[in-house]
Order: sequence, then structure tokens, then C-alpha cells
Amino acid sequence: MSTGDGPRALPRRTLLRGAVTTGLITLAGCGPEGASTSFQAAQESGTIKVGFADEAPYGFLDETGRLTGEAPEVARAVLRTFGITKLEGVLADFRQLIPGLKAGSYAFVAAGMFINPTRCADAAFSIPDYQVKSAFLVPRGNPKGITRFGDIKGEDVLIAVLTGAVELGYAVEAGVPEEQIVTLGDQDSIFRAVRDGRVYGAATLDTTVAWLLEQNPGSGLEKTKPFLRGDTPGIGAFTFPKGATDFVTAFNTELRKLKESGEWLRIVKSFGFSERNVPPPDVTTEQLCGDA
Repeated sequence: MSTGDGPRALPRRTLLRGAVTTGLITLAGCGPEGASTSFQAAQESGTIKVGFADEAPYGFLDETGRLTGEAPEVARAVLRTFGITKLEGVLADFRQLIPGLKAGSYAFVAAGMFINPTRCADAAFSIPDYQVKSAFLVPRGNPKGITRFGDIKGEDVLIAVLTGAVELGYAVEAGVPEEQIVTLGDQDSIFRAVRDGRVYGAATLDTTVAWLLEQNPGSGLEKTKPFLRGDTPGIGAFTFPKGATDFVTAFNTELRKLKESGEWLRIVKSFGFSERNVPPPDVTTEQLCGDA
């Protein structure tokens, strides 16, 4: 799958704080040289490489070039226990995160990636980190009344989705004609396409839409009411290479402690998360992976 390969795909633009690439880039200034791509070596060096897609509020660069967001900050709290205090970010567009993981470009991914059987076939996941609903970014007043994927059918509109994200599949499953779906390679391109009227709206996560609107006051856009695809919300987690059992087990142990102590919620609140984003205790990674 090539970047921007969806029907009537629009030209890609630069990210807000960094260059998009079809491959992988180690970002200068995100950490010292010698950062490790393995858990064991990172415990010795204190620095670890982590993949991210520059999608706020999940994993992105702040104004100073520091890797931050819900996932990196939770990961920092987890890894500090093992003497790993520095995260070196490795940027990839979203669909390249798992290929980069398999290629050994980084030790794990902190990008809020949903757990699903397709991804579980190629990677390992932590315990559920958060849950979230979907929403549309649309013009203020939502003149076309798009509130669900099914509403797109029969309307003369284009809807943007992030390349490699789950929303493309959701739209196709709902019967949205492919010629009405525009795939774009990064969050900034999606926001600009809606704001500039080159697409009617964008389908993404409700926390993402809320963040974009907060960071861009006066955009003339709004968020639709969050909704579920089917009966359950999307559940995101940290992503590891297949076979990294020791790393996943250690990470899960400390992540559980963060959640039980209430520290997890304190960390994620500044990124727009709340109690509603806590996954149900009876939902497991094994269930979400299915037969993968």
C-alpha cells in the first residue's frame, strides 16, 4: 500500500512539526546516539528507541522537539522503573509502524495503535491501554448531517481518513463507495483538507478531533457526537515485536500498577483523556487478537 493511495487521494503536506516520510526517520534531538532497539540493552544504556506517527494527542513532538503524548508519557512512567529514562523517537507514517518494528528500527511503538487480529498477526500488544470512540471533523453546523459512516452513502461528499488507520475499513464495511474516501498520510493533511473545503469531513477518533479543535480555535469546524462502530469502542495499546515476551510481560506489570494507583489517569488527563477512556477490566488483548 503506498501513501495516499486511496481513491482521489490529495497531495500530501508536511507535518506541523516535522517532515513526513514514506519510510522511517530517526529524529535529531530526540535522544542521544546509541539508543537501543531491545529491552535488555536499553536497561543498560538508559535510552530506548520508540516508533511514533506524530499523531496528537497519542504520540507527537511538542514545540521543543520532545516526544510526548498519551502513549510516550505513559511509556516513560513504565520504563523509568527499569532505569530507562530517555525515549528516542523514530518517526514513521502510521501504516509503516509495524513494518518498522519488524525491521528492528525501534524497540516498541507508542502511537495509540488499536488491537485487532490483523495487527496481532504481525506484532505483540500490551494489555489494553485506553478505549475511545469515533467521531467526524466537519464544518460548523454539519450541513450534510454526517454523524455515522452510513450517512455518507447517497451524499455528494468526500471523507478523509488516515492512511493505515482503521477508519478506512470501517467506512468500507458501512458501504461507503471507495470514490468518496480520501486517504491522507498525516494528521495535519487531514485537518487542512477539511478546513480548506477539499473534503467535507474526516473520520477519526473523538479524542483526536477534540485535540485538533482545541489547538486550532476559529477553524470553523466542529466535532460530531462520538459513536461506536458496532458494540465496542476501539481499544489501543503499546505494540512490540513478536517474540518480545519478557519485554511485554515486564511492561504489562508496571502498566497495571500505574492504572491501579491512579497515576495513569493523572498522566493522560492533560491529553484530553478521562475516566471514560479506561478500558473495561474484562476486555483482554487475547480476546481482541482473536485467532491471530
